[in-house]
Amino acid sequence: MDSAGTGSPVPAECIQELDRIRRRFRELPLARAEEGMRRARPLLDRLTARSGLPPVPDLGPAAVPDQVTVLVFDACRDGADTGLAEELADLRRAL
Repeated sequence: MDSAGTGSPVPAECIQELDRIRRRFRELPLARAEEGMRRARPLLDRLTARSGLPPVPDLGPAAVPDQVTVLVFDACRDGADTGLAEELADLRRAL
């Protein structure tokens, strides 16, 4: 349950994609970041459903990387991380 000795249940490939998503959101102009927020919504909804949680609120594009990170941690902790690295990579590519 430990990723690369970090004590985190999140696999290294997911951590790498999360870092890339965070970096990408920081680089985007506001209009593109808002579009990215809409593109992230389906993944956010799938992650909350995996954990049995209600949908996360729209808090703006600056919050999306943190919301994704927390939900990915929860999914990995619960063992619901199958295909997650690919989903994160798809989101990153869509940004």
